[in-house]
Amino acid sequence: MLERIQAVAAQVGEVVVGKQPQIRLALACLLARGHLLIEDLPGVGKTTLAHALSISLGLRFKRVQFTNDLLPADIVGVSVFDRERTAFVFHPGPVFSQVLLADEINRASPKTQSALLEAMEEGQVSIDGEARALPEPFFVIATQNPQDQVGTFPLPESQLDRFLMCIELGYPDAKAERALLEGADRRELLARLPARMEPAHLVQAQQRVREIRCAPALLDYVQNLITHSRRSPALAEGLSPRAGLALLHASRAWAMLDGRNHALPDDVQSVLFAVAGHRLRPAKGSTGSHRARAEIVAELLKAVAVP
Repeated sequence: MLERIQAVAAQVGEVVVGKQPQIRLALACLLARGHLLIEDLPGVGKTTLAHALSISLGLRFKRVQFTNDLLPADIVGVSVFDRERTAFVFHPGPVFSQVLLADEINRASPKTQSALLEAMEEGQVSIDGEARALPEPFFVIATQNPQDQVGTFPLPESQLDRFLMCIELGYPDAKAERALLEGADRRELLARLPARMEPAHLVQAQQRVREIRCAPALLDYVQNLITHSRRSPALAEGLSPRAGLALLHASRAWAMLDGRNHALPDDVQSVLFAVAGHRLRPAKGSTGSHRARAEIVAELLKAVAVP
């Protein structure tokens, strides 16, 4: 199983060059059954990474370009009256896929963004009084531009908390950018990518993640991080119980990627920024910059002793 996952990571790395740490975080997020938010400037490969992951994992995906006139029905679907049947017939929206690529999610209105809340938390959508289950596995991979860009709506805390991880790609280094300039077009590479896994393999890998052992001392470490975030006067609010579970699941997935059957404090530290950075807000000052969030997480790590 680990060989298949490594093959997926290697293949995605051939398309999104020079971003192996971010690719590994994205894989850990999906293995932990979480949803992924990719935040960065336009043109750095956010959508390409989402496409490459979906194809390499063998998942059916649909893409929705979020705009300010997008409606919730454009995502979840709508019931239309059929004259021949003399009844309403439900036409499923793009959310009924294994991967929903929500491109530039923060360009849609808060009303449209909220259409994903139930789907991300419960794996179903309620339409016309009926709960409709989504395919298994189901992931939302969303991209968003920085909040200071024109035409964006900030994601509410309830929406952000449903993303297990938020990662940033950043500009490529000189070597990676040269490879991009000299290489084939990314769209052509995506069109030629084979699936390195099947959905059934991914479900098996997710089950193995759940079996990764966590010692009581590690649980103490995670709990101490959560407790300190809630008591810190530097933070407007602390980590939620959902965030604590997300941190634990992501740590297990990180351990599995290393081929271990137990999680370590190093695993928690490796995923902490991706899991907690978008959930923590300073009591004063700016909340949107990458640097501000990195400083918050760094202070949190310093304040809590490693068992």
